[in-house]
Amino acid sequence: MSTSLEIRRVRHPLTLRELTVKRLALMSPRLLRVTFTGDLAGFVSSSFDDHVKLFFPADGETRPSLPVATEQGLAFDPSRPKPASRDYTPRRYDAEANELDIEFVLHGEGPAASWARRAKVGDVLGQGGPRGSAILPEGLEWYLLLGDETALPAIARRLEEAAPGERIVVLIEVRSRDACFDMATAAEISLTWLCQDSGDPSLPVAVAGLNLPAGEGFAWAAGEYASIRQVRQQLIDVHGMDRRRIKASSYWKQGEVASHETLSD
Repeated sequence: MSTSLEIRRVRHPLTLRELTVKRLALMSPRLLRVTFTGDLAGFVSSSFDDHVKLFFPADGETRPSLPVATEQGLAFDPSRPKPASRDYTPRRYDAEANELDIEFVLHGEGPAASWARRAKVGDVLGQGGPRGSAILPEGLEWYLLLGDETALPAIARRLEEAAPGERIVVLIEVRSRDACFDMATAAEISLTWLCQDSGDPSLPVAVAGLNLPAGEGFAWAAGEYASIRQVRQQLIDVHGMDRRRIKASSYWKQGEVASHETLSD
C-alpha cells in the first residue's frame, strides 16, 4: 500500500468575530466545553488540529477590544487595553445550529483558564481564524495520536471524525484519572491513558516502549514543548519513523506564555 505523505495545507480568509457563550458543559472535572454562538457565517475548519485565536476581555471590561486585520497584520485600538489571546482547537462547528465548541483545560491561572472558570451564559469574547488547515495524509494503514490534556480536544475530534475501520493507536498523558472520559469513534482504536498520579510512565517513555502496527502509518503528537520534542525523537530513533510521517506540535511550553509552534529539525 502506498500513498502520499504530503500534508496538504489550505489557507482561509482571516475573519474576526465576537462570540457569545450559549451553554457550558463539563466533559471531566478538568475539561470544560463552551458552546459559542454569534456571527459564525463562513467559519471553516478543515482539520482536526486547526487552531483559532481567542481574545479575552481585559480586567474591568465585559467584551474584548477586537483587532482589525491589515496588510501588516493585526492592528489593535491604542486607546483600549490590548486583550490577552490564546490559541485553541475548534472542537465542533455546527453551521445549521450556528454553534462553535471550544474546550478549556481548567488548570493554572492564565487568562484563558481564569476566564473559563468564571464563564457564564451571555459572556462575550473575540475569535479569529483559523488562518489555515494542515490536512494529514489519508488512506494509510494506521495512525498514532499522542498528547497531553491540551491535545484532548484535537484527539477527540479526530476520533469522532474517523471513518469506520480506521486503525488508530492513542496515548494520552493526564495528571489524574478524573481527566479521563469516553470518546466516541467508529474507528478501531487502542486507547491508553497515562495518569501521572497513578505512577504511569511519561508520554515519551511510553512511546519508546510502543509496538507499532505493521504497514504504513502516520504519527501526530501535541502537548508540552519538551515532552513532544522527546516523543518525536523517540519515534525517529527508536521506531525508525520517517520524519515526513510525523507531525509534532508544541501547544504550550513550561515557564512561557502563549507558546504554540510546529516542531521540526
